[in-house]
Amino acid sequence: MRVLAVNAGSSSLKLSIVTQTTGAAQSQAVPASRGVAEPAALREAIAGLGKVDAVGHRIVHGGTVFTAPVLIDTRVRARLESLTDLAPLHQPASLAALDVVSDALPGTPAVACFDTAFHARMPPAAATYALPPQWRQRWSLRRYGFHGLSHAYCSRRAAELAGDRPGLAVVSCHLGAGASLAAVRDGRSLDTTMGFTPLEGLVMATRSGSVDPGLVLWLEEHAGTPPGELAATLEHRSGLLGLAGTADMRLIIDRADAGDPRAARAFDVYIHRLRASIAAMAAALGGIDVLAFTGGVGENAPRVRERAADGLEFLGIAVDPARNTAGQPGPDFHIGASGAPVATVVIAAREDLEIAAQVRSLLTAAHGA
Repeated sequence: MRVLAVNAGSSSLKLSIVTQTTGAAQSQAVPASRGVAEPAALREAIAGLGKVDAVGHRIVHGGTVFTAPVLIDTRVRARLESLTDLAPLHQPASLAALDVVSDALPGTPAVACFDTAFHARMPPAAATYALPPQWRQRWSLRRYGFHGLSHAYCSRRAAELAGDRPGLAVVSCHLGAGASLAAVRDGRSLDTTMGFTPLEGLVMATRSGSVDPGLVLWLEEHAGTPPGELAATLEHRSGLLGLAGTADMRLIIDRADAGDPRAARAFDVYIHRLRASIAAMAAALGGIDVLAFTGGVGENAPRVRERAADGLEFLGIAVDPARNTAGQPGPDFHIGASGAPVATVVIAAREDLEIAAQVRSLLTAAHGA
């Protein structure tokens, strides 16, 4: 079965044809603005990929309704659109791609695969906000978590590299334009850094990460900032961009090395939040066996990996400088110091493989039924 994996992220749109025997046979990035591709360019890209037996769409938010992959029909499409307010940076891009692909491949089975689904069964202690029950029940207010497709693949692959065994505790670090961590044991997410929306948690490219909610209320009341302006600023003009004037981690590192104080402060803030959150995920697991880095920054910024590990020796984490900077011939490799109690690894992000696996599983079960 040739599955077309459609991944509309916050800053790009990627298409991959995944075959059952060889993995991704073809991949193509489609030019996009905030993840929304120009329809004609997307149709042209699809036409060039050849035969498609089924389509899998990465959908960021499934709410409390969708906690597993689901075959897309008009009812499902409408429910997905109703969740846009919970992920305004991502959901419109995913739905726009879904509509174009459906039009280009009429009659081809299409499956929605959710980033929130991996975290849907987190323990109540990790998923619950300390809010009145009337609020939580009326609006389904909870910590949903995101990047679930990436965390599912990364944690499973990291466990394989570390010699998979029952009870293995993995902290998965998805570091890209968006960034989050997950605490995973035996393939189950026990905690994560993102919450009700993808704004919570780590400092990101243009997103603030966690801020004091009182600060946001203060800005609305005392500075007269409208809610829409607050949301746009926290989503699009904060994070590394707000701190350093650029959202590109490579430029930030180069400028910090050249003595730029804004870039140095931005990098230090990013690392401080990342290091503290790794320790928090380890605490949620009661210890850590494997630390895994994935995503554009996680895979390609040795300085981030090195600095994140600094100060975490008390957890048994230590990075070998030579391994960390040299990399390996393959996409997945160890960077931990010899003898370190915790294995530290770099894993190529393969949401396409996770999407294709979920599509095949769902369609096979449906056909068998």
